[in-house]
Amino acid sequence: MEIALTIMSVQAILGAFDTMFYHEYKCRLAEHGPKVAGELRLHAFRDFVYGTLFLTLPFIAWCGALTVVLAVMIVTEICITIMDFNVEAVERQDIGGVADAERALHIIMAVVYGVFLAHLVPYLRAWFSEPTGFRLQTDVGWPLQVAGVFFGVGVIVSGVRDLMASRGVAFFQRDLFAWARSSNQ
Repeated sequence: MEIALTIMSVQAILGAFDTMFYHEYKCRLAEHGPKVAGELRLHAFRDFVYGTLFLTLPFIAWCGALTVVLAVMIVTEICITIMDFNVEAVERQDIGGVADAERALHIIMAVVYGVFLAHLVPYLRAWFSEPTGFRLQTDVGWPLQVAGVFFGVGVIVSGVRDLMASRGVAFFQRDLFAWARSSNQ
């Protein structure tokens, strides 16, 4: 499980860079709120799935029928990501589009996610044969557990911001990098 969680942590670092650099700094997606509401909502829902993965997988196994619930969440996240590729291309037309480097990063993230899933699937198979319920993970070290909590909380906070910005809530539409932009002028 530690290999799968390490790969998931790499995914988190790539995702954090994508969010902070492209979504927040370059495109200011939250600032555009309702203009890119579809993309922001997809990000929020995906963030909630990722948050669940980060906050549970280092600590518990999803056994029996719960394995199916976890698998459905993962498939849902994949569908959301595919939809996001299309929605962002349409919704960002008025705000500069999607940079080629960002598209490349998305492809790299998709590959990393695939490698993560390849390492997770054997655990899902084993968990499925166990009685339904959650079981404590005993083979995950504390560094990956701390990383899971850090990334899980971070991605949920990001998801809340995106969801509220998509609804036009001004507090969540603020430019996080206004200080950097003002110092460059």
